[in-house]
Amino acid sequence: MTRTAGDGTGSLEKAIDILDLISDAPQGLSQNELAERLGLPRTTLYRILATLIARGLVRRDPGRRLYCLGFRCLEMARQVYALPDLVSAAAAELRNLRDLTGETSYVGVLEGLDVISLERFDSPHSMRSNASMGHRKPIYATSQGKAILSALPEHERDAMIREVSLKALTPLTITDRRRLQSELRIIQRRGYAIDDEENVLGTRCVGAPVVDMDGVVRGAISVAGPAYRLPLARIELLGPELAEAARHIGSQLHSSKASASESAVTALEQVPKSIHASQPLWDSRTQTLCWLDTLAPAYRTWQPQAGPTRVMMAEPIIAMFTWEHTPVLVLENTAFALEGAEPRPLPMWLHKHVRAICNRSASTLWMSVGTGQQSRIGIVERDGTFESIWQLAEPVDHLLWHEESGTLYANAPQSGSLLMLKPGNQAIRKFATVPRSSGILSGLAVDAKGGLWTALREGWSVVHFSQDGVLDNTIPLPLPCPTGVAIAGDAGETLYVTSSRHDIALDILKKAPLSGSILQIDL
Repeated sequence: MTRTAGDGTGSLEKAIDILDLISDAPQGLSQNELAERLGLPRTTLYRILATLIARGLVRRDPGRRLYCLGFRCLEMARQVYALPDLVSAAAAELRNLRDLTGETSYVGVLEGLDVISLERFDSPHSMRSNASMGHRKPIYATSQGKAILSALPEHERDAMIREVSLKALTPLTITDRRRLQSELRIIQRRGYAIDDEENVLGTRCVGAPVVDMDGVVRGAISVAGPAYRLPLARIELLGPELAEAARHIGSQLHSSKASASESAVTALEQVPKSIHASQPLWDSRTQTLCWLDTLAPAYRTWQPQAGPTRVMMAEPIIAMFTWEHTPVLVLENTAFALEGAEPRPLPMWLHKHVRAICNRSASTLWMSVGTGQQSRIGIVERDGTFESIWQLAEPVDHLLWHEESGTLYANAPQSGSLLMLKPGNQAIRKFATVPRSSGILSGLAVDAKGGLWTALREGWSVVHFSQDGVLDNTIPLPLPCPTGVAIAGDAGETLYVTSSRHDIALDILKKAPLSGSILQIDL
């Protein structure tokens, strides 16, 4: 019998139906589930599955006896949408966006009236956006789609908007063509688009178009996550970062080593929560973790064997240090040494407008003072006198002295700058910069390898920089406002993180009940 065009298409269609079903079930499907949904004889299904497995388009998990998409599907998708090699060009920026924001980043392209995801870098949080690669989303209800539309030539954009059916996917979906056109004009001017729960309730994302050197729209990138972690105020800060990253993708490649860590994060359950815990300090002599509750206000400690203690104060506490190994608390107009039954005022303490303090030695200090946008950083000598060495045109709210390298590190949260200062050199070197959209720099700690840790307040994470200032680790946290970090353990194997629950909205507190806790991270 002579075959004609169309013979065998029935089996092909069944194979495609199998792939479609499996792609919609990331957890996988059993043979029984596939047979029931497709209405196929088991022998036919088994034969087609065997062929798909042999070609790498489907894989079988022998432990769970489920069928999942094979890695050949991903390879084929990447080859089809090279454009040229958009995924490779975007990978570095997507990874960097994921690490700095703690949320899932995507790159996608236009196909018809939909956007298809080509690659994603998953958020390390357990609750995250996780749209599957190859998943189709309507162009009018996603940040990527609206970003692409905004960058298209006007005649192409108008033709697509006339053709697309504006169905309401959520109560917030834009279904009016004039309103959509108006929003696209705004997106075109500002350079980024927002999906405010328009595609999926509870999920927000921000995206920007990728335009090549010839002005051709290649696709779009986006960052997406739960709406409670991405309030509109943070989305608006992220927008310019996305637009800049998209420009980089269109013109050049970047390398990035940063990766999301899977380090274990636990809360010290025996330690009561603070309103605003901050400035943690590990005392290796006594194996004690010390920190401040600046708003309660109290000096608090915890030892693994002895448990927590607390010394209450009558005024808000600004900072703390040790003087000849005695804890000292700095208040607005005075300082108290915590020795004996009652705190003792330090008569030599005459300093005002203190912003940050750290020990240089047992009886000398580094201190940042200032008002408004000005800061002076210098040494407090044994007799209490202050010698100003460096001046900055922005507040510095945390200092850390690293004796081994002879370096004073400083946080400048307004600009997101981590600074390096060397005694004997009045130059101020920028060690690293964190975009404001990623969170507010809060606290400093140096590990055994000379790397630098800091917390990102409002960023749900702590991050690590290598000795050369490269971001190489991000640890997600189950709370939005970590406030400080401290390295502990004989080999620096533990990181303690203080946190705040002050001024956190009630709906977010419900999702982050550990706010105000002390977290312990095994590095």
